[in-house]
Amino acid sequence: MEENRETKYSNIETELRNLVFSEDCRPGDKLPSENELARQYGVSRQTVRKALESLEREGYIYAVHGSGRYVSERTIHRKQSKNIAVVMTYLSDYIFPKVIGGIDEVLSSNGYDLILKHTNNSRHGEITCLTELLEKDIDGIIIEPSKSNMYCRHTELFEKLEKYEIPYVFIQGEYEAMAEKPHVLLDDEKGSFLLTDYLIRCGHREIYGIFKSDDSQGQKRHNGYAKALAQAGIPYDPSRVIWFYTEDRKVHPYTSLQKIIRDGRPMDAVVCYNDQIARHMIRALREVGKRVPEDISVTGYDNSDSALTEGQQLTTVVHPQEDLGRLAADMLLHLIRGEETEKRIVIEPVLVEGDTVRKKNRKGIKG
Repeated sequence: MEENRETKYSNIETELRNLVFSEDCRPGDKLPSENELARQYGVSRQTVRKALESLEREGYIYAVHGSGRYVSERTIHRKQSKNIAVVMTYLSDYIFPKVIGGIDEVLSSNGYDLILKHTNNSRHGEITCLTELLEKDIDGIIIEPSKSNMYCRHTELFEKLEKYEIPYVFIQGEYEAMAEKPHVLLDDEKGSFLLTDYLIRCGHREIYGIFKSDDSQGQKRHNGYAKALAQAGIPYDPSRVIWFYTEDRKVHPYTSLQKIIRDGRPMDAVVCYNDQIARHMIRALREVGKRVPEDISVTGYDNSDSALTEGQQLTTVVHPQEDLGRLAADMLLHLIRGEETEKRIVIEPVLVEGDTVRKKNRKGIKG
């Protein structure tokens, strides 16, 4: 008799779970009453109530006193949608199309479609994107954090993703408070160290740095610059570092560098945050009569399409854009399937010698 009751309960719980997760039910839909469900499935009201309470404890339905039970938002994330969201700071320029291409290559071959979002490297934009995605049918998210060097004040959105069992992978940057979450990154500190060390071995000593202050990549690239100076016994001078924000990236580094030149301060090299900034700095230097690399050497970062600028190949660091995307997509697939996977992948940087660095001291350079 007891076994029969348990079988009935198990069957009705399965039936109700299938109902809640069916395409006919959407978040906010009201479920039939206990009496209606009992008649429909030919079981007692007590059995129906027990099954409903189980679904309620799991968060798939909720009760409104005096009104009934309703389907919760959590149910949409228990269906396989074959959709993956990709949230980047930007989509259409610089390195981002190739990163997205690497992601799409892996996911499309596994039957997934991409939902593309961009934040314009804005915290508000990231919050808006995540809030919208929490209301959609998605199986996972790959996200490049916006202004990742600033404290993340919307961790509750990531906690909600975890509650809904939506895995996510951070790519290219990291929030300090979420460093233990899955990441695919470049070793930005080491990359900048390689560039600065290369300049030093080429005989440069008056080396300036231009770095982005509101993302973790900028901070780490600055750290690599400072570390290389210290290793060579060159005193770190904060007045030789130009910091900029996302919003002033097109103006502040440009005008600041030109002011330093006009003020007559000694400078023989500039380590730039990325290839885009390096390209702008070469133009800024030429405007004030300085030649690259004859007067001042310039390095970039990312080995992007911007690395070839006005007939010159930047000395830079490889950014394996497609590989970065593939690795993030592969990690996410393992998480979706509940398989074991590395939770943190850090890609080693590789220096690319161009013709924007003057080799004052050839003895220090191999090859």
